[in-house]
Amino acid sequence: MKITWKKMFVAGLLGFAQQSLANDIKNENLTLENCHLGEIRSQVKCGKLQVPENYQQPNGDKISVNFAVLPAIDNSEYKAPLMFLAGGPGQAAVELATGLNRIFREVRKTRDIILVDQRGTGESSALACELEAVENVYSSLASEFNAQEVKDCIAQFKGDVTQYNSENAIRDFDGIRAALGHEKINIYGGSYGTRAGLVYMRMFPDSLESAVLDSVGPIEVPIGLFGRSGARSFNLLIENCKNNVSCHQAFPNLAEEFQAVKKRLAEKNVTLDILHPRLGEPTKFVLDEVKFTGNLRFQLYGMEGRSMVPLVIHQAFLGNYKPLIGLMARTEDEQLVYTGLLFNIVCNEDMPRVSQADKKLDANNNFDGMDSQKAWEMICPFFPEYRPGEAFYQSVTADVPTLILSGNLDPVTPPSNGEYSARTLPNSHHIVVENASHTVAMSTCANVIINEFLSKKDPKALDESCLKDVPAETFMTSVNGIQ
Repeated sequence: MKITWKKMFVAGLLGFAQQSLANDIKNENLTLENCHLGEIRSQVKCGKLQVPENYQQPNGDKISVNFAVLPAIDNSEYKAPLMFLAGGPGQAAVELATGLNRIFREVRKTRDIILVDQRGTGESSALACELEAVENVYSSLASEFNAQEVKDCIAQFKGDVTQYNSENAIRDFDGIRAALGHEKINIYGGSYGTRAGLVYMRMFPDSLESAVLDSVGPIEVPIGLFGRSGARSFNLLIENCKNNVSCHQAFPNLAEEFQAVKKRLAEKNVTLDILHPRLGEPTKFVLDEVKFTGNLRFQLYGMEGRSMVPLVIHQAFLGNYKPLIGLMARTEDEQLVYTGLLFNIVCNEDMPRVSQADKKLDANNNFDGMDSQKAWEMICPFFPEYRPGEAFYQSVTADVPTLILSGNLDPVTPPSNGEYSARTLPNSHHIVVENASHTVAMSTCANVIINEFLSKKDPKALDESCLKDVPAETFMTSVNGIQ
């Protein structure tokens, strides 16, 4: 979850949510046709399903939920498909098709893979807006927050924004399952997708053969407090650098240099005239402490980004910010999340449960203090308010075979998160990968283990041996890339 603005209880529902609404959706609401997606060479299926915007008003306004099906390469024997639940909240699953086709290639050999743009993302009535001002990631600072800009953006959202919530998203997903004729499916959720998966397991357990929860955002832990988890991840990086001979030799005082850069930037911003890394145009680069730690936090999500953090810190300590600018350019154009849905869900489903004591505790860290909380405090007051029922926050206890994955280096969903679900799900197994960060299946052999799990449906009877070969962190030690 990259927290930037632009690149950056209704009791009656409870019983209603327990029955499969999919049976009420007729096939005339479904369209499905052949198409091509991204860099996938083979033909796939693209579809849309008309669903109620408000499930309590089934005859009211409808929205179109966009999805795609990557058909099994060998469909001679039917196997229940795997539905991918995207992260964020705010990622559009269909937009991730190329990468997911590669990562889940073993799964796709014998199973369809279903990708759904969660309502509020992609082509499913995205909570998006057009603003005259275009944020420049190089010259802008969080301290320059523009409240009117946020209000103008929210005003452009179409429909009833309060209906763009986690429970309605799961009703949509189960509707697509039924419309495609599947009695049961398997689900994989990564990051926020695990929260969505847990909601699915509670609402429609009979629709599921199994579940994979990768980098867990448990019901019990509100999304939005990332200070202490970020610091844990960063401190592990510092320790791993110390234990790596070349990294320690190159950066023997890394922790001290990091704090020195923070202190310097807190006292005075850095302003540089640079050429835009992508456009080549003269650009003003402005950096403060919040922007510095925010960009480093984002790099902690993946092993490649982590490998460059020590060098970036050291060079910044020396007064050279070009490596940092290079890191920013590397991710400048990535469409990570539809931030309208991100804030709509977190501001209504999570942050209301966070006390001042919780915030104070989370801010007690040596990485970025309370900086990761600032976006919520600035933007949440402007979003239309809705609140889930109390049942939404109860631990999930569905008897569904569940494989839980955590990366020990994860800056946002640490292994302790996975333990919440491991304790309450009766048929689950939690694997912690020592040398992995966020969304383990995306960068390790865990995707092969997932394929085995989908066949066996026994999370405790899997061959995990390949995870022992996941290498320890390595680090770039010079601008020439030598490790």
